[in-house]
Amino acid sequence: MRPGRVLAPLLLATLVAACSGAAATPSPSTAPSAAPSAPASSPAPSAAAGGGYGSYGGGAASTAPAAAAGGLALAKTSLGTVLVGPSGMTLYMFTPDSSTSSACSGICASTWPPLTGALPSLGAGLAASDFGSITRSDGSAQVTFHGHPLYYYAGDKAAGDTNGQGLNGKWYVLGADGNPIK
Repeated sequence: MRPGRVLAPLLLATLVAACSGAAATPSPSTAPSAAPSAPASSPAPSAAAGGGYGSYGGGAASTAPAAAAGGLALAKTSLGTVLVGPSGMTLYMFTPDSSTSSACSGICASTWPPLTGALPSLGAGLAASDFGSITRSDGSAQVTFHGHPLYYYAGDKAAGDTNGQGLNGKWYVLGADGNPIK
């Protein structure tokens, strides 16, 4: 048997395994402002984004609805009901931000990829009036929730992970009311 006929199926199986299951990171559907792959509408955790920083806040299983068919939703975690992005990845706020600007860019945005692009669809319990956007230093639009610019954490590897919770006393998940859960 020729080596190409043995290697091709092995390569295909490796690619399929790498792109499926809970360990995979979904690909973006709108313009991300950072390079890593992510849930729809934004960049999120990947090794390129500085993933693998450990479990600072501990992971939490999620009972996220299918993230409003690829949109934003509320999910129950060990921290309570929190805002999640497409694919159920947890969203965070950064305390140094203001309602009109992000204090996280460059290397920070590699570890904490912002939710950028147009507002995704909204799941039950979320109102469009609670969302807005700011213009980031790179010109991209970042989605806000109750005035908080939204970010993913590269250390979250699966839907419902909350590994970024409380990091450096500045990063927090947001409850359904838009307040940080501390």
